[in-house]
Amino acid sequence: MNPARVTFMAATVCVMLTTHFSTQLLSEHFLSWKKPKEQKAIIIIILMAPIYAIDSYVGLIDFQGSKAFFMFLESVKECYEALVIAKFLALLYSYLNISISKNIVPDEIKGREIHHSFPMTLFQPRTTRLNHHTLKLLKDWTWQFVVIRPVCSILMIALQLLGLYSNWISWTFTIILNISVSLALYSLVIFYHVFAKELAPHKPLSKFLCIKGIVFFCFWQVCNFKCSNSFRYWL
Repeated sequence: MNPARVTFMAATVCVMLTTHFSTQLLSEHFLSWKKPKEQKAIIIIILMAPIYAIDSYVGLIDFQGSKAFFMFLESVKECYEALVIAKFLALLYSYLNISISKNIVPDEIKGREIHHSFPMTLFQPRTTRLNHHTLKLLKDWTWQFVVIRPVCSILMIALQLLGLYSNWISWTFTIILNISVSLALYSLVIFYHVFAKELAPHKPLSKFLCIKGIVFFCFWQVCNFKCSNSFRYWL
């Protein structure tokens, strides 16, 4: 049995298992629909696994497809990643009964200190107090990735179809998206650090590490691929 067939069979089994366990977990939430606001965010987070699996599987099946098609698959995956990050922050807000749109911030959490680290101290005071403005700022830092990711994806696919997607343009988009996703993840880390005690009963740390792990490894997988292509180009 050749390596390509083994890889295909292993991928098929992994996708089937991912879909099975995700469906099972989703059904448990639908059958126990007690906290709609929280569970809507949780369902979007759960769907990340099968969407990533199916997306990668389609790319594996059509491995001779056009670069634009592969870029489309990657864009679908990464745009959903942006939505998951935003929904994860919304889930944390729900756990603490915070509503930015309704200007609801519990009195017991107001005034807490938020400590920023470099390079954010270039743009923000090292220490700020928690209030409606700072919470909205953290939300904006997360949601900017939800906007920037699809816009970059559309531009990347358009440039690819027009034959204008050069190596330096590819790296420009990579740098922009790296800064954007880093800011989004930074806001999650800051928020969790401030409310670690209150969030502990909900055990969000493992979910956060899984999301951050997926984002991190997928990003560096793309960077590694681009580095390999650049190395071949210069040779």
